[in-house]
Amino acid sequence: MQVIESPQEMQSWAIRMRGKGKLLALVPTMGALHEGHLSLIDIARQKADLTVVSIFVNPTQFGPNEDYGKYPRQLEADIKACEEHGADVVFAPRAESIYPSDFSTYVNEEHVSKHLCGQTRPGHFRGVTTVVTILFNLCRPDVAVFGQKDAQQCAILKKMARDLFMPVEIVAAPIVREESGLARSSRNRYLEPSRLAEAAKIQQALRTGQQLVKGGSTSVDRVKAEVTHLLAQSRMLRIIYIEIVDRETMHPVREVVPGKCLLAVAVWLEETRLIDNIEL
Repeated sequence: MQVIESPQEMQSWAIRMRGKGKLLALVPTMGALHEGHLSLIDIARQKADLTVVSIFVNPTQFGPNEDYGKYPRQLEADIKACEEHGADVVFAPRAESIYPSDFSTYVNEEHVSKHLCGQTRPGHFRGVTTVVTILFNLCRPDVAVFGQKDAQQCAILKKMARDLFMPVEIVAAPIVREESGLARSSRNRYLEPSRLAEAAKIQQALRTGQQLVKGGSTSVDRVKAEVTHLLAQSRMLRIIYIEIVDRETMHPVREVVPGKCLLAVAVWLEETRLIDNIEL
C-alpha cells in the first residue's frame, strides 16, 4: 500500500492507473477511522480494481466556533487500518497543499443544502462540496463511497455530481452502529461511557418514529412530536432539529410518504454535536 501526500503525485498516479484501464474507488474521510469507515473501504474494494482512502481534516467545513482544532487525528493508526482492509493508496495531504494562501475558488450546492445541517451550520456544505470536488479532480474515481449517517451530505454530493456532469458514481453505504444502536462517529470518542449510553437514546427515538409510520401514521406533526417527547426526557440532550424530509431533496415534507422520506435528528450532547437518521 502506498501513502501519498502530494496532490500532484496523487493525480499523476490516478491518471496512470486509469490509463491502464483500472477502475478507481475513493473513500473520502477525515481520519480517526472506525468500523463505519472501514466498512466503506470494504464496499469500495468490491466496486473497483483499486481503492484510495483520503485522510484529510478539511478546515473549510468547520465553522469558527467548531471543533477543527481538537478533531481527533491519528494518522499512523489510520494508515495501518487502511492497509489491513486492503486499500491500495492512502492520500494524506497537508492543509496548505490543498488550500494555498491565495485559494479563492469554492463549489456551492444551493438547493439540497438549504435545510437541516445546511441551516444550522452555515458554510459547512460549501466546504464539503469544495473539498470533494478537489478530491475527485486529484483521485479521478469512478465510484466514491460515503456513509448514510451523513444522509444530507450524500444527497448533496449526488446532486453536485449530476449537475456538474462529474463522471463518478456516489454510493451511500449503510450506517454502522454500536451495539446500543448509536451511529458510529469519530466524534463519539469525545464522550465518556455514561454519555454514550445517553446518546443511544437518539436511535431509540428514531425507531419509535419509524414504528409509528409502519403502523400507518402519515402525520409529520405526530411523528415529530413523539420523537421530540422522547429526546426531551434526557436532560443531557439538547435538540438542534428534528425533521422529516424527502430523501432526495432534503426539504421538509407536509405528509410522510413511506419509502420516500427520512427522519433526521441533530442534537448537542454537552459540547458534542451528533446526527442520525432513519428511513421511513
